[in-house]
This record gives sequence, C-alpha cells and structure tokens, in this order.
Amino acid sequence: MKDKRFISVLSVFIGFIIIISLAIRLLSSEKRELKLLREQQKEMIIVKDKFLSLKQRIDAVESKKNLSNVQGIVQAVDEVFLSIGLKDKVKTVKSTGRRDMKDGFEEEAELQIEKVSMNEVVNIFYKIENAPMVLTIKKASIKKSFENPELLNIILTLSFLKAK
Repeated sequence: MKDKRFISVLSVFIGFIIIISLAIRLLSSEKRELKLLREQQKEMIIVKDKFLSLKQRIDAVESKKNLSNVQGIVQAVDEVFLSIGLKDKVKTVKSTGRRDMKDGFEEEAELQIEKVSMNEVVNIFYKIENAPMVLTIKKASIKKSFENPELLNIILTLSFLKAK
C-alpha cells in the first residue's frame, strides 16, 4: 500500500514535471516568435516611414507640374531670373532639344550666365530648386571671370518638364 502510494505520488510528480517542461518549451518558442514579430514590426515601421517620405516628395513634384502656366524653357528661365533680379546677367539661352514623353514633354536649354557673385550663384540654385515648376539642373560649369576673379561665369544645362 505504501509502495502504491509512493508510485502514485511519484507518477503525479513526474507528470507534473513533464507538463511544466512542455509549458516552458512552449513559452520559450512563443517568446522567440514574439521577438521575431517585433523585429518585423520595426522593419515595417521603417518601410512605412520611407514610403511616406517618398510619397511626400512625389506629391511635391506632382504639384509643381500643375502650379505654373509656363509653356517652355525660355519662359521658365525668364521667370526664375527675373524674380531674383539677374535677368541682365543671362547672356545666352540656347534650346538644345525637346523630347515628348508619355505624360508631357521635356525641354532642355543651355544657359550662359556671366559675372555673378557667389551669393548670386547660391540664389540662382535655390530659386531653380524651389521654382513652382519642374526645373532641374542637368549640368553646371562654374569658372572665374576673366575680368574680375571674384565674379563667376556659369554654364548651366537646365531641363524643364511640362505635363500635357
């Protein structure tokens, strides 16, 4: 009788240990899965933030397409340089071509700007970047002026995008 009681207590104890070990194993696998899900959540948050940032940039460019009623690159250049008072420093504007695209057209021009200060160069680049139209700098060449080394001569290749 005593042996039966001992065996039953021992079997209950062994069963209890088995159940506890299974519960611990299950709990550890759940912890690993939770850790993995938290890592995935962090990655998704990063991807979401990148997506929202890119969407804002795209929306800004899209809104620039429709803001201005400028019809061509020459008119765009006039508008930009007139607004900063440097229209007289633009010596030549040579149209280098126009390409039709599915959503609109791209027109390029080469500008020659002479005798501008470093501050005026910064203002030109700022105004082109923040113009209410899609105007991009494809190429820029900056050299010292022959007459006055403090002044600069710039050759810019600009691209103007216009939606149809």
